[in-house]
Amino acid sequence: MAPARRTDPAVGRAALAAWQADPEGAPRAQVRTAVRFTLEELAEVAPGPSVEVRVPPDGAVQAVAGPRHTRGTPPNVVETDPSTWLALVSGQIVWAEAVASGRVRASGARADLAPYLPLQAARQR
Repeated sequence: MAPARRTDPAVGRAALAAWQADPEGAPRAQVRTAVRFTLEELAEVAPGPSVEVRVPPDGAVQAVAGPRHTRGTPPNVVETDPSTWLALVSGQIVWAEAVASGRVRASGARADLAPYLPLQAARQR
């Protein structure tokens, strides 16, 4: 089951649209809202407790079906910066390219988020 939403979807979509219109000039508060909104979207598209997706300093979520992690460092971790995350979820960069370039650090057998990105395409599957 996906966690409860904290971000109003209309506000989240507006923040993501603002970032897409001007990735370099979007206000920091809108970037933060867009990241949190899209992390919540990921948790809905790929519910589960097995992968911890971190986008510091803006947010983190657990997603993807599989075994639950309970102590210490999770075995499946994805970490990236806000700009890369928003580029991934909006389809401006593909997963393999982001990982190969070092913009995404992914560890663990379940840490491949390619099937869930971009988010709009994942919602249509």
